[in-house]
Amino acid sequence: MSTNKLDQLYRSVIMDHYKNPRNKGVIEESNVTIDMNNPTCGDVIHLTLQMDGDVVRHAKFEGEGCSISMASASMMTQIVQGKSAEEAVKLAHVFSDMMLGKEVDESIDLGDIEALSGVAKFPARIKCATLAWKAMEKGVGQDSE
Repeated sequence: MSTNKLDQLYRSVIMDHYKNPRNKGVIEESNVTIDMNNPTCGDVIHLTLQMDGDVVRHAKFEGEGCSISMASASMMTQIVQGKSAEEAVKLAHVFSDMMLGKEVDESIDLGDIEALSGVAKFPARIKCATLAWKAMEKGVGQDSE
């Protein structure tokens, strides 16, 4: 597939998650709530998680922000559900590496998240893409900061 067609496909996936976000809302019976923002551009995320021991049973988000920020939150909530905190954080680190333009282990299935790989070309947008992931890391108690 040509680079132009691949870029178009990726933009389409990002816009689909932005316009039709998955897991948008609040988990009423959540036991973890995290609010974070990106003061640089105004993105805001309210993440609720339902943890069952060390496992993320459910993840939902609300927020305001650019298409990259909200699409990334939608994608993140999809992939971490059913994962242990350790697995979720590992995915966050892989995502962070991808945002920094580093090679990532191709054996890890990132699904739709791979569509955000082009963000690495725009350093000012990396914080937009990683906001929800940082919130999730904080929520499962394993933030890297």
